Amino acid sequence: MRFAWKLLLAELLLIFQLAKLVSCMSNAQITALREEADDLFYHGFNNYMKHAFPEDELRPLNCSPLTRDPDSPDHVEVNDPLGNYSLTLVDSLSTLAVLASSSGPKKNRKQALTHFQDGVAALVELYGDGTEGELGLGKRARGFDLDSKVSVFETVIRGVGGLLSAHLFANGDLPITGYDPLNSLVDLPSGDQGIRWSRKFVYDGQLLRLAHDLASRLLPAFSTSTGIPYPRVNLRYGVPFYTNSCGFWGEECSPSDNMTCPTQPVPNTEGTETCSAGAGTLLLELIVLSRLTGDTVFELSAKRAFWSIWERRAHTGLVGSNINAENGLWTNPYTGLGAGVDSFYEYALKAYILLAGAERPWQDSYDPGPTFAAFFPPPLQEQHHDPESFLKVWKDSHDAINRHLRRGKSYGYPHFVQGDVFTGAARAIWMDALSAFYPGLLILAGEVDEAVENHVLFTALWSRYSALPERWSMASGDIEHGLTWWLGRPEFIESTYHLYRATKDPWFLHVGEMTLMDMKRLCWVPCGLSGLQDVRTGERNNRMESFFLGETAKYLHLLFDPEHPLNSLDEPFVYSTEGHPLIIPKHLRGRSAQFARMDEPNLGRETCPVPEPQLAFSLSKTAARSDLFHAAHLVRLELGPKNMSGDAVATAPTAASVGMISPSNYTFYPWTLPTELIPYNGSSGKLEARPTFDITFPSLSNLVFPSGILSRVTGGILVGGLAGLRLGLIRDAPSYDEETGQRDTYRVHAMNHMPLGREEKVFIAKDTISSIVKANDPLFSRVQDHIMLDIAIDVTEAQTTPLAIRESRSRNEDILNPGLIPEIALPQLLSDASEGDSPVRNALRYLAQHMSSAIKEQPTSSPKTPTFQRKYTAAITAQGPGAGPLPNFPEARGPDAAGNPQGTLPFRKIYVGGTNCRSMLPLHIPRDYQIIVLQRGGCSFNEKLANIPAFAPAEGSLQLVVLVSYGFEGGTDNAELRDQNRLIRPLVDGAEYTRSGVPRRNPVPMVMVGGGQETYESFKRAVAFGIKRRYTIETQGVPVSNIVVL
Repeated sequence: MRFAWKLLLAELLLIFQLAKLVSCMSNAQITALREEADDLFYHGFNNYMKHAFPEDELRPLNCSPLTRDPDSPDHVEVNDPLGNYSLTLVDSLSTLAVLASSSGPKKNRKQALTHFQDGVAALVELYGDGTEGELGLGKRARGFDLDSKVSVFETVIRGVGGLLSAHLFANGDLPITGYDPLNSLVDLPSGDQGIRWSRKFVYDGQLLRLAHDLASRLLPAFSTSTGIPYPRVNLRYGVPFYTNSCGFWGEECSPSDNMTCPTQPVPNTEGTETCSAGAGTLLLELIVLSRLTGDTVFELSAKRAFWSIWERRAHTGLVGSNINAENGLWTNPYTGLGAGVDSFYEYALKAYILLAGAERPWQDSYDPGPTFAAFFPPPLQEQHHDPESFLKVWKDSHDAINRHLRRGKSYGYPHFVQGDVFTGAARAIWMDALSAFYPGLLILAGEVDEAVENHVLFTALWSRYSALPERWSMASGDIEHGLTWWLGRPEFIESTYHLYRATKDPWFLHVGEMTLMDMKRLCWVPCGLSGLQDVRTGERNNRMESFFLGETAKYLHLLFDPEHPLNSLDEPFVYSTEGHPLIIPKHLRGRSAQFARMDEPNLGRETCPVPEPQLAFSLSKTAARSDLFHAAHLVRLELGPKNMSGDAVATAPTAASVGMISPSNYTFYPWTLPTELIPYNGSSGKLEARPTFDITFPSLSNLVFPSGILSRVTGGILVGGLAGLRLGLIRDAPSYDEETGQRDTYRVHAMNHMPLGREEKVFIAKDTISSIVKANDPLFSRVQDHIMLDIAIDVTEAQTTPLAIRESRSRNEDILNPGLIPEIALPQLLSDASEGDSPVRNALRYLAQHMSSAIKEQPTSSPKTPTFQRKYTAAITAQGPGAGPLPNFPEARGPDAAGNPQGTLPFRKIYVGGTNCRSMLPLHIPRDYQIIVLQRGGCSFNEKLANIPAFAPAEGSLQLVVLVSYGFEGGTDNAELRDQNRLIRPLVDGAEYTRSGVPRRNPVPMVMVGGGQETYESFKRAVAFGIKRRYTIETQGVPVSNIVVL
C-alpha cells in the first residue's frame, strides 16, 4: 500500500513537471527572442543613420536615402508621409525610449538611452529648439519651415505624435528605467530649468516646441466649413492648392470681406476628398499637445473633425471611407475595418481611455484669426468633450460593425466584409493588412473572445504567406487585384502583443516568434530592412518605411519583455495608431486619475476580464480551439509552401539556419508552435453549412410594362413586378429556443445579383404576388398573420402625433419601423431625377404608376388636400377561450405612391368609452357604433367585455373592441409598448357573458394597441376606422424575414 502511494506521488510529480515544460516559453527563450527583436530594430536604425539620415527614409537595397518626389506630385505614397524632416528618426525616438527600459543587461538600456538622447540633440541641431530667437534656427530650417506638401494625417501620427511621445519620455512623464530627470535639473539663463544630458546639451522642452511648430503648420488644413480638414497641406505655404480656401489666393479673409473668400474654380487644383480615418485620427496627438502647451486650438480642431465625421454617419451606424472635406458628403459608399476607416474606430475608444478622469478643456472657443474665421463651424457642445461620448461612439460602432459587416461561422469562419455604408449590403469580400489592428482594439474594449477569434484568421493568413498581403479575398482565396505587398506593417504584431497581455496564452508568443523569424528571413538585407513587394515570391521592395522601426519593432520588443514598465503602468496611457505611447501627465489632468467621479454612472462599470486559466496541463486554449482548422480552411492554408526555409540572408542571425515546416501538415499553425502545445487528442469541429438558394420567377411575354423593375426606396427595395426576378435567399439567422416562439428564417440577400443589407426590406404588393405565384406554391407562399395587424384611422384637428401612430404623410425615416405600413419615398426619387424625359425619369414615373396599380389603389377623385390625417398603428389580436374571431372586414388601403391616403375607411361610427369597468355601457352603444375604444386597466378583459350590452349582429352594429395599452402599472404610458414586438396579447380566459350572466352567442372580437394617452386622444378625434391585415412570405415552410407585403 505504501509503495502504491509512492508510485502515485511520483506520477503526479512527473505530470506536474511535464505541465511546467509545456506551459509556455521559458524565460531564456523569451529573452532570446527579445534580443533578436532588438537586433532587428538596431539593424534598421543603424543603417538609416549611416546611409540616409538626415533624410526621411532609407532605401535598403542600394544603401541610399529616400526623399520626396517633387517632380511627381501624384506619387502620394512617398510624398504624403515624407516631409523632409528626418522622419525615420522622429518615428524611432519612442522605440529607443522603450528599449531604454529593457529587462536585458544594463549596457543595452544605456545604449538605447544614448541613442535616444543623441537623436533628440540631432533633431534640435537640424531644426532648432522651437523658439523664435537665434537658437530656433537649425542647420536645415527654423522649425519645420519647409516647402513640403504632406498628408495631414501622416504628419500628425508620425511627426507630431513621435515628437510628443519622445518629449513625454524625456520629461519623465513616461517611464525609462534608471532615468530620473529630477536629479539632473539645471537652471537656465531664462529662469527656467532644464535636464542636463551632457556637457553640450540640456533638454528644456525642445521636442514639445517643435511639435507645436509642426502642428501649427497643419492648422490651415482645418479651414473648412465642415471642420473636416483638407487631406494635404504645405508646411510653408498652407493650403494654396484648394480652390475654395483663402490660401489659394494668397490673401487673408477679414470681417470686412463679409467673412467669405473667392471661389472661382481653377484647373489642376488638389482634390478635397479625405477619408474618415484621416480626419478622425488626430484626436490623441492634438489633445495631448493642447494639454501640454495650453493652446486649445489643436484639441478643439481635432474634436471638431472627429464629431463632424461621426455626425454624418449613415442610418446603419457606419461611417464611410471617403468624404468631401468641403461639403461633408460621402464620396464613396464603401466601408469596412481597413483602409480609410480603421483608426477612426480606434481613436474613439482610445480617446475615452486618454480623457477618462481628466477635466475638459478650460476654453470652449478660440479666435482662429482673420485668415480662417470664415470657415470654422460653430463651437463644440458639452457632450463633445465628455469621455463617455467617445465611448458611446465606439460601442455604437462596434454594434453596427457586427450587425452589418460580420459574417458568422456558417460562412466558413467568422470574418468581416466590406459593406455599403448606406445599406450595410456586402460590397466586397476581402480583408486587408490594416484591418489586423481590430483584434487589438477589441482587447482594449474587453471583447477577448471576439478578439481571439478574429486574430486566429490573420494568423492563418500570415502562416500561408509568411506576411500579410495588402489585400486578400475570402471569395477567391487569392490576393485581391494584385495588391501583393507587405510594407512591414505593424497591425498584426500590435494585436498579437495586446492579445498576449490579456490572455497570457503562449500561443501568441509563438505567433510573435513566427513573425519575427519571417521578417529576419525575408526582410533583413545588408543595409537595413526591406518591405516585400510580393509575398508570394519573396520579392523585396527598396524602402524601409518609418513605421517598421517606430511600431513593428517596438511591439515585438514589448511582446517579449513582460517586465517592461509600460506593461505594468497603471495610468490612462495609450499607444497611438503609429505606436507612440501618449499620456496626459497627472499634474495636467485636473483631478486625480485614480478615482472615478461618483456622478459619472458609467465610469468603472465595465472592466476587462482577467486572463483565464489555460486548459489542463497548461495547454494553449487557442491551440485547442475546435475551429482552428476552419480558419485554415478559409485561407486555403494547405496551398502554402511546404518548406519555408527560403533564401535568408546570411547576416540575419538565427533565422537563416531554421527550417520552417508546419508541425501538423498545416492544420496547426503558426509554424513555430511546438508539438507540446498541440492537443494529442484534439479534433476539429464540423464546418457549418450555410443554406442558400435562388428563386427565379418566370418571365411573361404579354406584359404591357417592363417586368421585375426594382427601385431603392426608404428602408429597402420596391418590387414593381415579379416576372423575371431572381431572389437570392440565405438562412443565416441564428437558431432560437422554442420557448421564445422564434425560429430560423430566410433572408433575401440579393435581387438580380444586387446585394441587400441585413436590415433592408423587400416591398412587394399583395396583388403583385397573387398575379404570378400560385397560392399553394411551397417556394413562395403568402401567409396571413393572424396575430398582428395594422389599424388605420382618419383623424381631424390633430394637435400631437402619437409615437405609436404614424401619419401617412410624415417625413421619411431612416429605418422603417417593421410594425408600421412602410413609408415609400417615391416623390423624392422623382424630384431627384434629371429634368426632361430621360430614361431614368421615365422609369421612375412608371414605377410610381405601376406601384399604385399593383396595390389596386386609385387616387382620390378630389385634388384637394383632405381635412383629415390618415394614421396607422400596429395592433395585436386577443387570445384565450373567450376571444372572438375577427370578421372578414374589407381591407383598408395603404397610401399611394406619393404618400397620400387612398380611398375611404369602412367604419365611420367610433365610440371612446374609458375603462368600462364600473358600469354597463348604454344599451344603444353596441347597436349604433361599429368600433368601441377602451382603456386598458381597472379590471379584467372579461369584465370589460361583460359591460358591453347584448346586441344583434348587423353591418352597422359593433364589429370590434380596441384596447389602448398604458403600460403595466400606474396607469402611465410605457414607451416600450410602442414597439410591436412588445405588445402583449390580451387574454380572454373564459367564455364571454353579458353582465346579467347570459352567454354571448357571438363573442366580441378584441385587439390591443400601444401608445397610451396620445393614442387614446387620437381615437377621440377619429372619424373613420379600418383594418389592414399583414402577410408574410414563407419558402418551404420557413419565413422570409425581410419581405414586406404591401
